[in-house]
Amino acid sequence: MKALVIGFEPFGGETVNASLEAVRRLPPRIGGLEIETATLPTSFTRAHAALETAITRTRPDIVLCVGQAGDRAALCVERVAVNVQDTGTADNDGARPDDAPVVPGGPAAYLATLPVRAAVAALLAEKLPAQLSMSAGTFVCNHVFYSLMHLAAAREHPFRAGFLHVPRLPLQAPDGEAPHMALDDIVRGILVVLESAAKT
Repeated sequence: MKALVIGFEPFGGETVNASLEAVRRLPPRIGGLEIETATLPTSFTRAHAALETAITRTRPDIVLCVGQAGDRAALCVERVAVNVQDTGTADNDGARPDDAPVVPGGPAAYLATLPVRAAVAALLAEKLPAQLSMSAGTFVCNHVFYSLMHLAAAREHPFRAGFLHVPRLPLQAPDGEAPHMALDDIVRGILVVLESAAKT
């Protein structure tokens, strides 16, 4: 069995993205699960093609996208991707879509096909702060999550997929007040989610 785990390049003027740092530290295998990784641009116009290329290259059974959410203190297993891109924050190309669909004419939403509740339970069992999230936002993370699920549904790729939002790293919160999580814990959380998906 093979998993593709995807992180994002830094955005918003930062030089670090917690998702990318964690994905770079994943081992090539856990048990019988082979792990491939990829990096996506934080771009509404370029992310979809990069996502599709990574899936075509790796032919995974499981796809887990991992994104950074600066306002979250826990590992958030996303349940729903919505067909909306609407943000006042520019992506890395300067785009700020306003109430635009991810896929014109596509369904209003898709549900993750990874076992989201089992993943949250497994994270909590490992003493990692975790919760089930009902909103991946409307920035590039949700754009990619929706694109991922649309690829799986429209093209019948034989994979299950989902999205995990992670907090910033301590070095991104030097005052210690903003939500953050140790890199080792984020890496461990990704592996727990993958193990849960592989068993279910």
